[in-house]
Amino acid sequence: MTSAAHFRTASRSLPEAVEEGGAFSVGGAVFAALEDQHVHLRLPTAEVDEVLSGHPSAIRTRHGVRVPLDGINGQQLNHWLRRAWLAHAPEPLATRERAAHCAEPGDLPRTIGRPATRALASAGITTLDEIAALTEAELLALHGVGPKAVRILRETLAETGRSLDGQR
Repeated sequence: MTSAAHFRTASRSLPEAVEEGGAFSVGGAVFAALEDQHVHLRLPTAEVDEVLSGHPSAIRTRHGVRVPLDGINGQQLNHWLRRAWLAHAPEPLATRERAAHCAEPGDLPRTIGRPATRALASAGITTLDEIAALTEAELLALHGVGPKAVRILRETLAETGRSLDGQR
């Protein structure tokens, strides 16, 4: 069972998502909302059909699909929220996010993990040189980059005589 808190956290984690009264938008377009323990997802028709086929309790709406929170697990919710976000995000932002989702890490250490790699790529950061120009606070402000990733990046930079924020 998925909670309202999970819905809000997952929605807020999407780039440039804005919350107003239970609804989440990107670029001024609503992509999801929570009302009466139901998630409303604004999805393209083909994707609405996928949700309906996988969730017997889902209902087609004029602008997408409505699913009871207890009818969708957290992983599925994350997937469909991202798909709804992609359908409504301004094209440059959606393109950048799609590229980040499958980005190669450049010369970043793989040990920082996929969430950190995606978060950095989404921000246009794929090399250690770009990391060296940032502060620890800037890295930690990126959703998906945690203390472990920062520690690994700091250690990797130190091996080449560099540090965060361009300090030697």
